[in-house]
Amino acid sequence: MILYYALGGGLGHLARARKVIAALGLRDVAVLTASRFAGDPRVNGGLPLVLVPPSLGRDRPRFVSWLSGVLSEFDELIVDSFPGGILGELCELSLPPARHISRRLRWEVYNERLSGPLPSFSTVYAVEPGGLPGAPLALPRAPVGPPLADEPHWLVVHSGPRRELDVLLAHALGAPRLIVVSGAEIYPVEGHLAHAERIITGAGFNLMQETAPFRDRHVFVPFPRVLDNQFARAAVARS
Repeated sequence: MILYYALGGGLGHLARARKVIAALGLRDVAVLTASRFAGDPRVNGGLPLVLVPPSLGRDRPRFVSWLSGVLSEFDELIVDSFPGGILGELCELSLPPARHISRRLRWEVYNERLSGPLPSFSTVYAVEPGGLPGAPLALPRAPVGPPLADEPHWLVVHSGPRRELDVLLAHALGAPRLIVVSGAEIYPVEGHLAHAERIITGAGFNLMQETAPFRDRHVFVPFPRVLDNQFARAAVARS
């Protein structure tokens, strides 16, 4: 059985996990997560979950010990985003055969978490530049669904904190009708994007990938993240 390492906050890592699993045609996969959205069946899609105990928090030694036991139960590992683990813990562990899903990172910050060489991966799949080099992997797109409103409307989509949502709302003045999607209120939102006259979001990986066909009506605002480089992603999209 395969363990898909999808650690990280919010919805993004779980949403990407499902897309990668579909793109690679994987079977017998469990998802390692600590997301508060993991229990939502719309988000997990019925996949088996391995939940990181909240008590581990950022206790690296205890987390390493716990994760070592988990890994021993799986035949293969797929590591999303962080090649050495979100805390750098995978550099300390004996791993089963592993693959990596590579995306843009703030390497100057992430490298400080690594206590040794990165693990060896049999294959690296690059879903965007800025991570480890690898074979490009195109992620599936959701089919177009019904509009969220019958009249012309704009969408603001964000699962981040209220202060960031307020920044996005400032870009929505004058909307004929405004629909705000925060967290997993409407999930997945991708199928509804095609109907919006304007889409306003941050510059996280998932929404930037999902809004790519609508860039001419997409307003995106990068926000600071510890490891994700939204500013670099936004600069590439603008160019």
